[in-house]
Amino acid sequence: MKQYINRDKIYVEDLGKYANQVVSLYGWLYNKRGKGKLAFLLLRDGTGIVQCVMSKGDVGEEIFNSAAEITQESAIKIIGKVNADERAPGGFEIHVQNFELVSKSQEYPITPKEHGTTFLMDHRHLWLRSKKQNAILRIRHTIIKAIRDFFDGEGFTLIDAPIFTPAACEGTSTLFETDYFEDKAYLTQSGQLYMEAGAMAFGKVYCFGPTFRAEKSKTRRHLTEFWMVEPEVAFMDLDGDMELAENFVSYIARCVLEKNRRELQTIERDISKLESIKAPFPRLHYDEAAEILKKENTEFIYGDDFGALDETVISSQFDRPVMVHRYPGAVKAFYMKEDPEDKSRALGFDMLAPEGYGEVIGGGQREDDLDVLLAKIKEHDLPQEAFNWYLDLRRYGSVPHAGFGLGVERTVAWLCGLHHVRETIPFARLMHRLTP
Repeated sequence: MKQYINRDKIYVEDLGKYANQVVSLYGWLYNKRGKGKLAFLLLRDGTGIVQCVMSKGDVGEEIFNSAAEITQESAIKIIGKVNADERAPGGFEIHVQNFELVSKSQEYPITPKEHGTTFLMDHRHLWLRSKKQNAILRIRHTIIKAIRDFFDGEGFTLIDAPIFTPAACEGTSTLFETDYFEDKAYLTQSGQLYMEAGAMAFGKVYCFGPTFRAEKSKTRRHLTEFWMVEPEVAFMDLDGDMELAENFVSYIARCVLEKNRRELQTIERDISKLESIKAPFPRLHYDEAAEILKKENTEFIYGDDFGALDETVISSQFDRPVMVHRYPGAVKAFYMKEDPEDKSRALGFDMLAPEGYGEVIGGGQREDDLDVLLAKIKEHDLPQEAFNWYLDLRRYGSVPHAGFGLGVERTVAWLCGLHHVRETIPFARLMHRLTP
């Protein structure tokens, strides 16, 4: 195999800068077809796909015949002239002057025929090369960049939360437990408690990283490992928190529309659905949401948290996300602040995405009263010693504060219009999937 330094290499996405020039392209054979003395090679390089037209008269019989023998996903180098062509994907094609085989691929397992989901997930490391999967993960890239840009632009400071934690944040039944030098530790469910400490030090903070839930769930909305961004702000109440959340999500949608039109077209996403994602979002009291479910004759029991079907019914009434607030305190986490006007309610909210995608954000105002928080820790049968550092935040300068968590994969699924979250992350971890 030849060694390539590639100082002369350009990328498919930059072809517009090189019209009528001779360039070198390096990539993989996506597909090919032949017609007499012409061969049409589709080269993909990770930034796009371009058709390369090879004439036997231009390159000679030896090169032409060698190109005819290459297999799908073989690594190749093509030298040719960039020609504008409105009919071609991307508006350009390459008229080949020379061709080199970098490495020949063995028989590629993913062919143009239909494959089952299990087969494709078993070959996820190769499935990533397909047009649709490439487009989805490019949109994911935009979403992640938009998340960072939004908070950085709003003056937030990134504070990294630990992956190993000594106690539960969301509930002990979904913890991954691990041995930690003859002690117990758990993979983090959330960085929120640490962000509360960060907010008391920096005012406005966020963490962004992987989180883990040992949920024995096979639904299309759940992964055991997923990415979450969690902002936290000192001197913020529930209304301010909801306003921050709607501005944040509107910004993400706007970035995807601006930067990923081509990818949205590739995955055949209805762009009008994304154009509707503009603040302000509708806000419903829990009781108002419960009334919607009652009218729709669902099996929902008043006082319970909403299930996937309930969320779908509620969100279907709107063309953009809806925020449901003031749930019964009994169904929310111990750190949620009680509503002073109704102590049975929590000052929390969920943002429900339309089109059946359910909760993409959960958040609210945190309990800032030391005595109330101590009582809640006891009520939830949690070990107080594990939370002494957290209680210090109420002992030394406690203030009203609020925040939320947004799950990246559910957001990607929603904005891309995907049926299942398994396609929203490069290598999905599900209840029965740990490979590749």
